Amino acid sequence: MTLSILIADDQQMIRSAYGMILGAQPDMEIVASVADGVTAVREARRLRPDVCLLDIRMPGLDGLEATRLLAGPDAANPLKVLIATTFDLDEYVYRALRDGACGFLLKDASPALLVEAVRAVATDNALISPAVTVRLLKRMTDAASEATSGKTADRTRDSAETRPTAPEIPLTERELDVVRLVARGRTNEELAAELHVTLSTVKTHLGNVQRKLAARNRVEIAAWAWEHGVCVGRGARSGARD
Repeated sequence: MTLSILIADDQQMIRSAYGMILGAQPDMEIVASVADGVTAVREARRLRPDVCLLDIRMPGLDGLEATRLLAGPDAANPLKVLIATTFDLDEYVYRALRDGACGFLLKDASPALLVEAVRAVATDNALISPAVTVRLLKRMTDAASEATSGKTADRTRDSAETRPTAPEIPLTERELDVVRLVARGRTNEELAAELHVTLSTVKTHLGNVQRKLAARNRVEIAAWAWEHGVCVGRGARSGARD
């Protein structure tokens, strides 16, 4: 199966570089290469590529707004968006992921990581630049801890009732194990190995989690985990079996 890719970046040199790297892969084809957000949205809707690789700062319409139009909650037939940018700013990361992006990559990433990110996004996995992931996890888990501490100070309940690992939407213990590993960036294959289950079992759990959390992809599952403190505290029970 050949993956179709749309590239949108206002710099011709970047578009050419991405085109050469990705176009050299036997399973990838560049179906459009455009210089602005307006054209990116129009061509993406017309061609419906497997992956839209978007820069953030572009004329006409920036990549974040293009992401919202193509992959956001109001998109009728959402596409898969991978953001690639020079600007490593938290506000960009949060907005991109909230508006439906499946990945966030810095332009100084290696060609191998670019190829890996495109393949991950195309197969409903998520890939975020390692440096961004570490910072994002720290900020979100710190925020979850502060929120939990504030609630605890206002309550006289038993501490077990205010644990950050208690989700607002009920998930089974095994589903929580899956969520914790997804939040740490594990692939389906790694999930299966660490939890000692089959790949089909992992996919079943992920489907159940997405349904219960109304999450569209793994990024939204991970964001839910970070915000609710699920990925801190107790680790996944890697020795348990279904």
